[in-house]
Amino acid sequence: MQSSNHRLRDMEQHHPLLSGGADVETGSLAAGVMVGGPHVGHTAGNRTLWFIQDSCGMVCATMTWFLVLYAEFVVNFVMLLPAKNFWYSLLNGATFNSLAVLALASHLRTMLTDPGAVPKGNATKEYMESLQLKPGEVIYKCPKCCSIKPERAHHCSICKRCIRKMDHHCPWVNNCVGEKNQRFFVLFTMYIALISAYALGLSGMHFFTCIKLQWNECSEFSPGVSVLLLIFLCLEAILFLTFTAVMFGTQIHSICNDETEIERLKNEKPTWERRMRWDGMKAVFGGSPSLLWCNPFTGLRLRRLMLLTHGRRGGSEFSV
Repeated sequence: MQSSNHRLRDMEQHHPLLSGGADVETGSLAAGVMVGGPHVGHTAGNRTLWFIQDSCGMVCATMTWFLVLYAEFVVNFVMLLPAKNFWYSLLNGATFNSLAVLALASHLRTMLTDPGAVPKGNATKEYMESLQLKPGEVIYKCPKCCSIKPERAHHCSICKRCIRKMDHHCPWVNNCVGEKNQRFFVLFTMYIALISAYALGLSGMHFFTCIKLQWNECSEFSPGVSVLLLIFLCLEAILFLTFTAVMFGTQIHSICNDETEIERLKNEKPTWERRMRWDGMKAVFGGSPSLLWCNPFTGLRLRRLMLLTHGRRGGSEFSV
């Protein structure tokens, strides 16, 4: 489709990146379109609680919570509570449980945060005229969701949306990792790696202590049950420590080089001004380096969230 002001090109891309609500007043519709739902979009005044109704993603997200809670059960009830040293149990219990809460909070923020979805169906004549493009300027239209594709946006076949700065779609968080939720995904991988390493250390100390003493004095469970629970915890911790440590390193490398995983795999030459190292970290985590970078609760407004949950609608994605 061509006009005197610009050319519009159809462009197909295959990975997800969700972007946070754009402003209608600046010429774009607000994010929060219901994937598979009857509505094309909501105005900026209607906020959304993002949730992708993908069966595989929901199963993986549930498994993530189950495995973290299993680790909490083994650490607390098999290793720490039966310990004879009160301060050992208190300090290790407080540390491990705090890290587990931070990991689960980071998981929820990653899963329920709009990663940067481009509004659906905004490739209209009226909208394109409002962009006030220069003569000969090229813009791209996604043929799958009929939206104008911003630079570095890709289409996700699972979320059925174009996503700004999409890195990848992660089934373990049942969401895309993109412009608006990448910081929470990085925190999630970091805290899972920390609690995995912590659980391995506690398990090793528990095995060493129980070998010196009688197994019946180490735990309220029978020796056979305790050993099975600890072995499964160690296998889980090794697996998740390896996976999340590699993913954490990959994410930090991508942020510092201002290059998403999709752009790296496609070997795309940058047409944007790169934010290198600390500038990239500041852009993702916000502001100067501080302990707030490690806080998954930053920016969370519980009152607004509680008010929003009353307006839920159906579809492949909950709209609130």
